[in-house]
Amino acid sequence: MRRTHRYLGSLLLSVALVAPVGIQARNNFRDDSRQDARERNERNQRRYYDRHYRDYHRWDNREDGRYRSWGTERHEAYRPFYKLHREQQRAYWKYRHEHPDRDDRR
Repeated sequence: MRRTHRYLGSLLLSVALVAPVGIQARNNFRDDSRQDARERNERNQRRYYDRHYRDYHRWDNREDGRYRSWGTERHEAYRPFYKLHREQQRAYWKYRHEHPDRDDRR
C-alpha cells in the first residue's frame, strides 16, 4: 500500500510540475501561428525608403500598377522595381510625389 502511495505522490508531483510548462507551450504555439500570418502579409507588402523625400512607401498591388503605368508612359520594358538603378528609382519616386493618389495616406 505504501508503494502505491509513493507512486501516486510522485505522479501527482510530476503532473503539478509539468502542467504549467505544457500550458505555456500551447499558448506560445497559438501566438506563433498569428505571427506567421502577420509575416506572410508583410512579405506581400514591401517598404521602400525614398532618400530624396526621406519617407517610406508601401509596395503593394496598387503601387505596382502605378509603377507599370509610369513605365508605359516612358515607353520602357517592365523591370521589377528592386532591379532598377538608384537614379531610376529616384525618378519614379519623384513622379509619384508629383502625381499622388487622391486618397493617398502616406
